[in-house]
Amino acid sequence: MSRLWNFLAARRGRGNLHWTDWLSYLHLVLGVLLMFGPVLWLVLSSFKTEAGLIEFPPTLLPYEQVQVRVKGYDRPLALYSITAGEFAGRQLAEVRRIGLQAQMVDPAKPEEILRTPVTDRQKLMHLKFAWGNYTELISKFSFLTYLNNSIFITVVATLITLLLNSMAAFALSKYSFRGRDAVFLLILATLTIPPTIVIVPNFFIASSLGLVNSPWGVIWPAVATPTGVFLLRQYMLTIPDELVEAARMDHASEWRIYWRIILPLTAPALAVLAIFSVMWRWNEFLWPMIVLNKSETFTLQLALNSFQGELTTSWNYLLAMTVLTLLPITIIFVFLQRYITQGIATTGIK
Repeated sequence: MSRLWNFLAARRGRGNLHWTDWLSYLHLVLGVLLMFGPVLWLVLSSFKTEAGLIEFPPTLLPYEQVQVRVKGYDRPLALYSITAGEFAGRQLAEVRRIGLQAQMVDPAKPEEILRTPVTDRQKLMHLKFAWGNYTELISKFSFLTYLNNSIFITVVATLITLLLNSMAAFALSKYSFRGRDAVFLLILATLTIPPTIVIVPNFFIASSLGLVNSPWGVIWPAVATPTGVFLLRQYMLTIPDELVEAARMDHASEWRIYWRIILPLTAPALAVLAIFSVMWRWNEFLWPMIVLNKSETFTLQLALNSFQGELTTSWNYLLAMTVLTLLPITIIFVFLQRYITQGIATTGIK
């Protein structure tokens, strides 16, 4: 915390702030607003009711119109403050609105109907967090099922990705054979192929293997990534070959060399690839939408899409589920971001 404060409080001018200090702080403030402003709006909007989301002009905080129960009426009535006319200064509840005229009643004297122009009144608002957007989401919808599907696919796909990519990187970095560089270039060349090009053949393969509507149909097509092979190979090249030769002289098997020597030394690069893989798998949408058709197999991303109907959309539930979907990946990124920068620096520069 002290280092962060020293960084934020650092300035060029010894006395008053230098003009470059003002520009620096302005740049930092604008950057924070651009990056976190939409996220803050999303989180606060997820606590608004469905009526609060369509209020105009929109508000940042989740305000809701005050409602009162009036004797003789079955439902609560919206409360308004009269700003002009013969009823100015009074708080009246709306019974109904007809064109530009509103029929109002005094909650204390509900027997008399009062008519006032809609332009002479103002809504009475109060701050209210709609926690029901989250509690009803978990109770009414199969949120835990979608969450379990996403966690299973993300964790299993990440583990298999680390295993396969590290084995390929080990072979391309520590074995000398004819065509090694050509194979590596061929793997990197797959980065130029758009993922949408291989969707149709991947679906035919998944269908023929009976992987449709199965989490394994989402996992297997994406476990081998050229980015992961590149990151791990570049890092493994920095490991001295003498360690591998010494292990072979001690009659260690190739699997033992890979598992007991190479993998522990490649831990920083593996952490980077693990973080990337978690973000890729958690946020993946297009391929799961194609291979998963039954609702019980949906991931969180597909469940988000199912909230958008042809005629109506439950925006309050959609925003709440979006926040819950973003929360795990945000926590992982906040606590492990230093491994990303360190790993990219070591794998890219060396």
